[in-house]
Amino acid sequence: MQFKELFDDDRAVSPVIGVILMVAITVILAAVIGTFVLGLGDQVQNTTPQASFGFDTSDGASVVTVTHEFGDSIGAADVALSSQTTAWNTSSAAGNNNNTKTWKVASGSDSDISAGSTVVMNGGTGDANASFAGDTIRVIYNSPDSDSSSTLGKFEVPE
Repeated sequence: MQFKELFDDDRAVSPVIGVILMVAITVILAAVIGTFVLGLGDQVQNTTPQASFGFDTSDGASVVTVTHEFGDSIGAADVALSSQTTAWNTSSAAGNNNNTKTWKVASGSDSDISAGSTVVMNGGTGDANASFAGDTIRVIYNSPDSDSSSTLGKFEVPE
C-alpha cells in the first residue's frame, strides 16, 4: 500500500454534501437571528395566568359574587370584570356606573388576586330593578407587558 495514494484519493469528498451543509447552517443561523430580531422569544414568556373563578348570584340576580377559587396569583390592576348590559357598582366604586371595572377598583384593594379573593358586583344601585339576569359576566386578564387580553372566566347569569 502506498501512502501517496491515500492523500490523493478524492472519492470520499462530495461537493454536493458540502453545499447542503452550508445551506443548512445558513438557514439555522437565519432562523436564530430572525427570532431575536423580531422578538419572538419574548412572546413565549408572556403567558396568560391559569386561574379558576366561581360565580354566585343572589337578590334575584341583582348581585353577583365573583370568587378566585384556585390558580395563579394575579395583579388586581390586570384583571377586569365586565357585564354585558348592566351598569354596576360596588361599595368601593360608588358613583362609577359602567359595565367594566378593574378588580382593583371593584374590590378597593391593591393586593394580588389569590385563592379566596372576592368581588361583589351589585347591579341594583341607582335603579332598584337593575339585574344581571340574562347577562354574561366575564373575568378578563389584560397583560401588562403587551396589548393582549384573555378571558379567564365567563358566567351566564340565569334569567
